[in-house]
Amino acid sequence: MVSERLSQLRPSPTLEITAKAKALKAQGVDVIGFGAGEPDFDTPRHIKDALYQAVDEGFIYYTPSPGIPELRQAISEKLKHENGIDYASDEVIVTPGAKQALFEAVMALVNPGDEVLIPAPYWVSYVPMCQIAGARAVPVATSSEQGFRVSAEYLAASITERTRLLILNSPSNPTGAVLDRNCLSEIADLCIKEDITVISDEIYEQIIYDAEHVSIGSLPEMRERTVTVNGFSKAYSMTGWRLGYAAAPREIIKLMSNLQGHSVSNATSFVQKAGVAALRGSQDCVAGMTAEFRRRRDRIVELLNEIPGVECLVPDGAFYVFADFSGVEADSMKLAGMLLDEAGVAVVPGVAFGDAGEGFQRLSYAIGMKKIEEGIARIDKVVRRMR
Repeated sequence: MVSERLSQLRPSPTLEITAKAKALKAQGVDVIGFGAGEPDFDTPRHIKDALYQAVDEGFIYYTPSPGIPELRQAISEKLKHENGIDYASDEVIVTPGAKQALFEAVMALVNPGDEVLIPAPYWVSYVPMCQIAGARAVPVATSSEQGFRVSAEYLAASITERTRLLILNSPSNPTGAVLDRNCLSEIADLCIKEDITVISDEIYEQIIYDAEHVSIGSLPEMRERTVTVNGFSKAYSMTGWRLGYAAAPREIIKLMSNLQGHSVSNATSFVQKAGVAALRGSQDCVAGMTAEFRRRRDRIVELLNEIPGVECLVPDGAFYVFADFSGVEADSMKLAGMLLDEAGVAVVPGVAFGDAGEGFQRLSYAIGMKKIEEGIARIDKVVRRMR
């Protein structure tokens, strides 16, 4: 009576853990949540003001499915000036969140039975998106010794005659790894040689510390075989606003727009006006948030590395650490459950991000410094009791 394809899907582990932590808080339990990938800052005032103005002026109706012209043009200009990718405004689609853009891109690019390469550990929704499209996700494992950076050599070893698509995420969720220009150039050469299209998930591009963000679509011959996906949730603290976008050759954007028109219709009208303000207004808010994330990153890495049996690399981007707890407990689900039950600390078990993440825990430092210090102190106590 129900779809076999959708019956294979499981709830998003990150959303599930966040919901459990909130439920415990509602019961009066003191829970510190390292689970959610959500900045704890308010949306900047000029962005909110643009939304209020749009509503007051009656901008509350349907918009064209691929987005309002003003926002599509602003995105086109942003990509040209900041990312070095020249897409016309009609090669841009605005979506209700970057997740929707990723889903539409996967649906537009693969057929049942095709294979999709996904560097692992990977964001939790990539594999389900491939499953819905009838494609086979092929994880390509990386390791902490590599800094969780995938190489062209590793990707090449996983290519078959069915390989059609590669999903890249830099900076990475969950690891914070950033792929440098040399690495991306080698991957680009491989994709050109093997005729593979790339979906480049760049949602964390603004939250970067000690590295340079490079869009693979800006590299020679890659514009025509890349879908660049981004959004407003992370850089502008607009998670609940649900506003994202993708840029790609017209034929791909047309397919994505058709799918959007028959499903979610369009991104919310007045939220799109706020998106224009975000891109064209002051970017000081982004720099300020990133500076605070850097301060928190340095502190959480320091504290985690003081816990016996725990090793934590310094991430180059995003707002997560992916800490190795295998010296404490190799079963990441078991340990995550213990930390929540015994210490009131919510983390995301590494296995949620694929088998390559087993033994690790993802902790978001998109929470205040006091909560970070208290939460790590609680983890430290549990670990020391276990040893």
